[in-house]
Amino acid sequence: MENQKTAKVNKAPKLKGVVVSDKMDKTIVVKVDTLKTHPKYLKQYRSSKRYKVHDEANAYKIGDVVMFQECRPISGQKRHSVISEK
Repeated sequence: MENQKTAKVNKAPKLKGVVVSDKMDKTIVVKVDTLKTHPKYLKQYRSSKRYKVHDEANAYKIGDVVMFQECRPISGQKRHSVISEK
């Protein structure tokens, strides 16, 4: 076996959401909407969650749709970083 150094591949799921705040430096807040079904009544409802995402270049503004992924902890609340804009 050879001793090769390879880059680690992040296998965390990719999330897609809309930027709702860009007021912080190198951080954006992204809202991700999901459609859930109530277990008893089977009615579908929309649920949303907000993530603080690392944006190194401050490139994304309110209303942009971005793809992001979990990474190592960057600060107390940031655990995701931007992959690309979609």
